[in-house]
Amino acid sequence: MTEISKILVVDDDNAHRIMLRTLMGGWGYEVSEADDGAAAIDRVKEQSYDLVLMDVRMVRVSGLEALTQIKLYNPAIPVIIMTAYSSVETAVKALKQGAHDYLTKPLDFDKLKITIERAMEHTRLKEENRLLKESLGQHFDRQNIIGQSPAMTHLLETVAQVAPSEATVLITGESGTGKELIAGAIHYNSSRKDGPFVKLNCAAITETLLESELFGHEKGAFTGADRRKEGRFYQAHGGSLFLDEVSEMSLIMQVKLLRVLQEREFSRVGGEKTIQVDVRVIAATNKNLTDLIDNGQFREDLYYRLNVVDMEIPPLRNRQQDIPLLAQHFLEMFAAKNHKKIKGFRPQALDLLIRHGWPGNVRELMNAVERTVVLSRSDYLSAEDFPMFAGTASDDGAGSDISKIDIDGNNPLAAVERMTILKILEAAGGNKSEAARRLGITRKTLHKKLKSYGVMK
Repeated sequence: MTEISKILVVDDDNAHRIMLRTLMGGWGYEVSEADDGAAAIDRVKEQSYDLVLMDVRMVRVSGLEALTQIKLYNPAIPVIIMTAYSSVETAVKALKQGAHDYLTKPLDFDKLKITIERAMEHTRLKEENRLLKESLGQHFDRQNIIGQSPAMTHLLETVAQVAPSEATVLITGESGTGKELIAGAIHYNSSRKDGPFVKLNCAAITETLLESELFGHEKGAFTGADRRKEGRFYQAHGGSLFLDEVSEMSLIMQVKLLRVLQEREFSRVGGEKTIQVDVRVIAATNKNLTDLIDNGQFREDLYYRLNVVDMEIPPLRNRQQDIPLLAQHFLEMFAAKNHKKIKGFRPQALDLLIRHGWPGNVRELMNAVERTVVLSRSDYLSAEDFPMFAGTASDDGAGSDISKIDIDGNNPLAAVERMTILKILEAAGGNKSEAARRLGITRKTLHKKLKSYGVMK
């Protein structure tokens, strides 16, 4: 049974309190009232609330004074400030004192509802993150893994369980999902964390050199071998070896890898001495190994030796909740790297990123943000800063989608003009001055057009 969220409304206007109680009660919230800041402080101390909606100007104790006391008592409770006296100074002061958001009277009920829902969601995510950290243990190192989606939460819980063991792990997932990061999290949360974490991309090395890279070689073992070389297994002794794209190994190399996994020993190329090693192997692939087994391209016995524990990383399109977090992380990283003072994304830009399919997953998102940061000259990235994704996202407003216009003559010119104007206005976030600039017309002309469409009165 879902618990009903409790909201405290603080306002010295009795009629306004009654109206808000009725309105928010209809939205499914349990609403309590207080007619002054002092009463609000007492109520918060007497019982728990999920949110406080409070007026600024009240007779005895103002909303700002009450905000300070409420935050001292319970820093976690979101407080939304409302006032009929719109003032930038008041808004800034309220936000600095810990207010979650700021609304002006008369209230826009749609905006009020959205603001409350976002505040509740923000609080819920913070609590889920806290519980996740507790379940993972205080010393769990995420290794820069960003994500709060259910899919990533489940994956990190599995990592926390598996990391302390000595089990061989097979990480699967599409290219660009972050398999190396997960491998790092497994290593650095294991008892081997003080040992080496050695990586090898099996697809980046030719078959003739792969054996030498894995096991090393003796001087004179082949042309160009002018000195002894230690391989990755030797380098990883006491630690972990990450074999990326293990599916690209030839069948001959698969046999040799299987022997090392079974016997925990190997010989250098051109050498006779047997070398024993203590290495945990973590393998990864973006291919379906069972299909490769059926096609005779991958050994079944090696598959079962590698696949003691299987971890599948979800593609980015299945964890849309993480896209804003990842995008902001990459923005801050590349802004600092390129000495840019970019603060964030405009809503339309985030909407575009969330709607994109991301066939290249997190790597594609990172590259897109880096490119945009380098080329941008504004403080906030807009949808227009991501032209590479134009037309790739799904569009709920199909009626205004220019790409769907019938160019064979079934749309009159006036209809095409209307579609274009409404689409540009939507892309400008409803900003008529900006839309007029992009259309190359005056704001007055745009106003007349919108009035003729019935969009404005």
